[in-house]
Amino acid sequence: MSNGSYFDHLKGDPHPWDNGYGFFIPPGMTQITGASEAVKSMSHPHWHKFPPNNPAWDYMFGLLYITMYIISMFGNGLVIYLFVKAKNLRSPANMLVVNLAVADFFMMQTQAPMYIVTVFSSRWWIFDFLWCKSYAFAGSVTGIAAILTMVFIGYDRYNVIVKGINGPVVTKLKAAMFIIFIWAYAVGISLPPLLEVWGSYALEGMLTTCGIDYLTETFKVRSYLLFIFSGSYVLCLSSLVFFYSQIVSAVWTHEKTLKEQAKKMNVASLRSNAEAGGQSAEFRIAKVALINVLIWVCAWTPYGAVSMIGAFGNREIVYPLVGQLPSLATKFASCFNPLIYAISHPKFRLALKEYAPWVCINEPEIKPSNDSSSEKTVTTS
Repeated sequence: MSNGSYFDHLKGDPHPWDNGYGFFIPPGMTQITGASEAVKSMSHPHWHKFPPNNPAWDYMFGLLYITMYIISMFGNGLVIYLFVKAKNLRSPANMLVVNLAVADFFMMQTQAPMYIVTVFSSRWWIFDFLWCKSYAFAGSVTGIAAILTMVFIGYDRYNVIVKGINGPVVTKLKAAMFIIFIWAYAVGISLPPLLEVWGSYALEGMLTTCGIDYLTETFKVRSYLLFIFSGSYVLCLSSLVFFYSQIVSAVWTHEKTLKEQAKKMNVASLRSNAEAGGQSAEFRIAKVALINVLIWVCAWTPYGAVSMIGAFGNREIVYPLVGQLPSLATKFASCFNPLIYAISHPKFRLALKEYAPWVCINEPEIKPSNDSSSEKTVTTS
């Protein structure tokens, strides 16, 4: 189903405006002027009262999606490829990292193409409502799967670094069970709006993407919104903050103990020369932990905040552009995750050097460390 080009409804207008490029909008128009009845029925009336968006935003977002699509396909595809090729990477921890790459890979695969086609061919979503719901469902499943995977990665690192030998061992079977739970939870929590039994999916923001309906004032919609906000944002963010704060605290304590012991022995450091010449372990772990949490917060907080404001706050400040930007922010995470969780890791980089030499990675071989606990801390990060 096509809704026509951006300027079909302006044909016959005596004013040339801007020679057909559409960067200046005639007064009196709204965002749904010229839209089909299908588009109007798929979107909340809140969006109908706003003037048309400058098409420059659509074109710019379209180019951003193309860029992110390429980066995500390359980065996540590379992580999956290395995991398949390199046997030494097939550890329980890396199973979770690859699951994150799979979630991010399919997020962009299911979201970017339809959006790119839409923004470069029309002012509005060009597919029917079934495709709208499918688009929103796929985005919800892959997004929640990525969020939960990051939580389980944090849990695994927490066990290794904080609990050490006293913590539960994550075996391959246990990692596989985690992954099954992640996808079952993501599908289960995203399915009710698709089946229209709890919550709903609708066009959002600039009416070029579909997502969770947070504007309809019914118990069915609002209760689902509170449920998914609590179960997929608040709980996961709290878990991440707890795990990584404990990791940083444990590493700082470990470093402090090493320094005190070295002082008692009248030596500069208990570390090897190679370790002493680099960044301290606590700095590396703190940096990685901070990046992990900040990327997650920056990617998902805008979506959660706009949803809550639209449902329970002053929705008049939720303009179409404000409603669209959070959807864009969640896609950025799929580009950064491969770099943070995999490609920056020494073992992944060594595999990259061996199986994809055209990437031009020059990674030195990993040398065994005298401080085994510190090495475990660093390489796990």
